[in-house]
Amino acid sequence: MLNTIYFALGTAVLALLFAVYMLFKVKKVNSGTPLMQEISNHIHEGAMAFLDKEYRTLIVFAISVSIILYFVINQLTAVAFLVGAFLSALAGNIGMRIATTSNSKTANLAKKSIKEGLMVAFSSGAVMGMSVVGLGLLGVSALYLLLKDTSILFGFGFGASSIALFARVGGGIYTKSADVGADLVGKIEAGIPEDDPRNPAVIADNVGDNVGDVAGMGADLFESYVDSIIATMALGAIGMSVAGKVLAPNLAISLPLALSGIGILSAIIGSFIIHFSKGRNPSKILNNGIFSSAIIMGASSFFLIYYFFGSLSIFWAMLSGLITGIVIGLSTEYYTSDSYKPTQTIAKSAETGAATDLITGLSVGMLSTVIPVLAVGTAILLAYYFAGIYGIAISAVGMLSTLGITLATDTYGPVADNAAGIAEMAHLGPRVRKRTESLDAVGNTTAAIGKGFAIGSAALTALALLFTYSKVANLQGINISSPSVMVGLLIGGLLPFVFSALTMSAVGKAAMKMVDEVRRQFREIKGLMEGKAKADYKRCIHISTGAALKQMIAPSLLAVISPIVVGYVLGAEALGAMLAGALVSGFLLAVLMANAGGAWDNAKKYIEKGNLGGKGSFAHKSAIVGDTVGDPFKDTSGPSLNILIKLMSIIALVFASLFV
Repeated sequence: MLNTIYFALGTAVLALLFAVYMLFKVKKVNSGTPLMQEISNHIHEGAMAFLDKEYRTLIVFAISVSIILYFVINQLTAVAFLVGAFLSALAGNIGMRIATTSNSKTANLAKKSIKEGLMVAFSSGAVMGMSVVGLGLLGVSALYLLLKDTSILFGFGFGASSIALFARVGGGIYTKSADVGADLVGKIEAGIPEDDPRNPAVIADNVGDNVGDVAGMGADLFESYVDSIIATMALGAIGMSVAGKVLAPNLAISLPLALSGIGILSAIIGSFIIHFSKGRNPSKILNNGIFSSAIIMGASSFFLIYYFFGSLSIFWAMLSGLITGIVIGLSTEYYTSDSYKPTQTIAKSAETGAATDLITGLSVGMLSTVIPVLAVGTAILLAYYFAGIYGIAISAVGMLSTLGITLATDTYGPVADNAAGIAEMAHLGPRVRKRTESLDAVGNTTAAIGKGFAIGSAALTALALLFTYSKVANLQGINISSPSVMVGLLIGGLLPFVFSALTMSAVGKAAMKMVDEVRRQFREIKGLMEGKAKADYKRCIHISTGAALKQMIAPSLLAVISPIVVGYVLGAEALGAMLAGALVSGFLLAVLMANAGGAWDNAKKYIEKGNLGGKGSFAHKSAIVGDTVGDPFKDTSGPSLNILIKLMSIIALVFASLFV
């Protein structure tokens, strides 16, 4: 067992060293012209200013919760909570710093070729991906090595989940308030291009891409990654039965650590495959690395699991999760990429107005839930058939095992988006703009796939946590004929809708302030529309920052308080029902929102490529409205829901002793 823990620690350190290697590789790249560097610095400073203010709020929250845990649970859980919170915040901070300094470098190398621009953006994403898995596995392995108690790790997961929720909700509100304001006033009212430097909200919009899809997504998947490992270790410590045999606790605890270590090695190899891939198709190059990593992971885990247990039952459970992650990614690509019929249908519907664009987008989002639900359901049945409840937890570990490269391709998206904006604002010419737009188009798809992957992994992870909670709380089952249990189930189903309402409303309020400010600047700053005067970018950044920090409090507290209140008032069994209800409605709602939003966005871009009248056409203006509605769907409420269902589950685990 010690050898396995040391292996996990070693691979975690290797991931961090690989992140440092990628960091120095990106740093060597020239940042371009002085104007490009100036724009990049504006984005970097705005992003870091937001992060600094957000972390001040989170420090107060983290210290307050740790004090409660110290007196109500125990001091070790309080310490583990702080460690989890710190590492989650650190991963997001690292990712934000590299992403906001790589955008101009990506645009600069795009002057030479698409492939060179792609490599810079991917390398910066790899820093984020490897930092997340490295810090996550390092934290879990080191804490278990020191304490030898899986229940203390629940505190670590709670800390990671708390930071993830605040980062995702706050970042989502920030990015979409800026994006909506920039689109509604700049593109629709003023008729100026996207990323036009005359638009006062353009820098805040570019900052938002990073705080939402880099720091927010990183914290989200950091949470999923560590929670899946912790849930599996906790079930292993209880003593689970697989294929009629009770697993030795040492082996069952060690296996998720070993699989995560192999996943890191597979992701590193996949990253090199991307760098050495030939061709100029960005999507194909990135897919080469992702699929190669998955194949290497599958083959390696086959031998590892057979060596550990002398049986392949657990391997089939792990493989079901790994394959499910790929299936969800491909399904998301189909429903959100403008290369396929669903998004093209939405674009076509925009020819008759914004209303038909919205109706078609919603129907596509609803229909897109079918494949993820069937895929996750199949994974659950197969994993349980081969390895019982422990197998379901292992399937979540399998899905997230190659997160290092999956997250790298996701983080590539906002870097490419920023690069396209810088190419426009720095007047790099139509050839460079076309190349960066090609990189951005692939980034939109990878971002959508990343969100689908995050939601799918959240469902499996939350389910693993739910089973762990039922064991820790000594529940033999959940009796739905009990009135208190039915109330708990209904409350659980309700919470994702209330949470989404709060986050959508927050974006709406913040966007109204942004719209007013952009209109004011267009009206009052003489020469702005003629390009003779500079917009006040800092004012828009300040509005987004203030609104995000203020509006993120209510939905975040709802997620933290709800499981404690239900558990205390209605009991442990009703709390289990609440978690189940939240898992079902939250999973479906998250998929609907993320895919509908992604499809609306790419339908607009499909028209901007010259289809159906192109930029400035009636269809284009209608599609912008759809994209504007879809922005908080895909970047605020949808992605935040997967954190909601995991956070409530981990809180239930931490406080389970109070409800039994």
